Amino acid sequence: MKKYLNSVSSVVFILCGFLVFSVFNNTFFHNVRLDLTENKLFTLAEGSREIVAALDEPIHLYFFFSEKASADLTSLRTYADRVASLLEEYALLSNGKIQLSRVNPEPFSEQEDQAAAFGLQAIPVSASGDELYFGLAGTNALDQVEIISFFQPDKEEFLEYEVSKMIYGLNTTGKPRVGLLSSLPVRSSVDPNTFQPSPGWVATSQLDSFFEVIEIEATADALQEDLELLILLHPKNLTEAMQHSIDQYLMKGGKLLAFIDPLAEMDRPAQANPMMPVLPQGQSSDLNWLTQAWGVTLRSSVVLGDSQNALTVSSASGMPVRHMAILGLGPAALRADDVITAGLESLNFSTAGILDIDQSKDVVVTPLIMSSEFSGPLDAVQFQFLRDPSDLQKSLNVTGQAYPIAVRFSGPARSSFAVEDEAVEQTDSTDSVDHTDDLNFILVADTDVLSDRLWVQVQNFFGQEIASPWADNGDFLVNAVDNLGGSAALISVRSRGRFTRPFEAVQSIRRQAEAKYLASAEALQLRLTETERKLSELQSSKVDDMSLSLSPEEESALLQFQQEKLVIRKQLRDVRHQLDKDIEQLGTTLKFLNIALVPILLTLLLLGINLMRARAEEISS
Repeated sequence: MKKYLNSVSSVVFILCGFLVFSVFNNTFFHNVRLDLTENKLFTLAEGSREIVAALDEPIHLYFFFSEKASADLTSLRTYADRVASLLEEYALLSNGKIQLSRVNPEPFSEQEDQAAAFGLQAIPVSASGDELYFGLAGTNALDQVEIISFFQPDKEEFLEYEVSKMIYGLNTTGKPRVGLLSSLPVRSSVDPNTFQPSPGWVATSQLDSFFEVIEIEATADALQEDLELLILLHPKNLTEAMQHSIDQYLMKGGKLLAFIDPLAEMDRPAQANPMMPVLPQGQSSDLNWLTQAWGVTLRSSVVLGDSQNALTVSSASGMPVRHMAILGLGPAALRADDVITAGLESLNFSTAGILDIDQSKDVVVTPLIMSSEFSGPLDAVQFQFLRDPSDLQKSLNVTGQAYPIAVRFSGPARSSFAVEDEAVEQTDSTDSVDHTDDLNFILVADTDVLSDRLWVQVQNFFGQEIASPWADNGDFLVNAVDNLGGSAALISVRSRGRFTRPFEAVQSIRRQAEAKYLASAEALQLRLTETERKLSELQSSKVDDMSLSLSPEEESALLQFQQEKLVIRKQLRDVRHQLDKDIEQLGTTLKFLNIALVPILLTLLLLGINLMRARAEEISS
């Protein structure tokens, strides 16, 4: 009886101790986290922490997730828990500045109306019409609304970036001021001679919806103040004063997006006499005066040719030919872990340049867009009077090297105008800065990439201009401006790892078995083709002989085919059965390790402790 009471009291004591520990832990250590994941998925980046710490007013986040509609979507529910956990980290870090609400929008409920009012995207998940909401809406004290319409699992690496971007937007009033300096007519204007409106490029026009665009004259000597971002588009013939102003803008923490070109086709002036064309001059632009000190230079009078990514155009004769300098780049050419290029499907370039990178410099240069290995340099002069694009293929010397078309500069950098001798004082400006610790600069070696002809079709529909994009060039510009136009803290939030981890061993077994299966299937197809050929020959001979019955040869061939077919089908079944058997065996092993092995080890450990204690008591007695 005494032993029984001692056992009961011990259990009660353990339960009470557990409850006291839980209350104490939730009261004093609720903000303490231990992140043991490989890529620190549940630890906010330093940039996100800076954005949360800079909150001036409270904001409210509404996390919408349809519990009932997602009942059978196990992987999506797992990802939803990942999103919810990350949002809770933001709320805990904010010390009450972020108020998080989780909303379950049931069908025909007020919560569903609220999700629709915010503009969240509903995804149909069943034939009965059930819709799934999986998005985030945020509001601030000024009733400003920011949304993430739907959390796409395939963009999990940028989950933290998207949430931090939303919080930053809710804490920022007004549109970011973006300066645009261009020597091309990219903005809408009115011809002073004919008083007719001249439409601008769609790519630059769409910036007006998101940013306050400040136009800067190409002949200006200095930049305006308070620019969140500077865009240079074909910056040629800049004054030395403007060059120094751009350099100092970067040194003082400014962000720059520049498009340069060895041969800007949109810079070709109209010919006064089409019958006697004049060789156009001054179609090139570069920033070598700025970037050479940082290890990047644009090759002069050289155009990038790429036989693998060349697009098909019409020649002078009307026949379709591949143009080695008009390139269509897909996801394989775009950097997948950068928020600017991730998710883009196609980018089109025309007569782009080649950027040479010197890795010995201290500045971090990251390629964003690369050509294929079937690339090489082309002389820009041959494009001036090019009549047959097929001639480019003859002059293209493939080097087997992939060339960068766009790069991102980051990290510490020294001013390109800094004097070599530190003892010599700069006399041109008393407030010049000679270095920066965080350079933010994206350089693209093509200006035609933003022209309408390479990515969008504009049609007049009852007096209204309708733009129908067929490539992602415009999205590339918006992504770059959106990324650079934010705070430095937001730019520092790079892509993270994935929460969902594939069963690589299972996939390896499946690929090996499927390889065997496909090999057997190919063997069956070859045998079938050969047998059908023999049967066709026998059938032809039967027609020539005017015979309606099967010959012994035909009967033998048919019997042989049927036997071979049965044997190989049995082999295919065996391969498929072995595939399922290997996967099931691996699954059983994993279940044993996760479910049974740990309890067994703990039980053996406890038995060992009790045995040692019993022996110790025997020795002491």
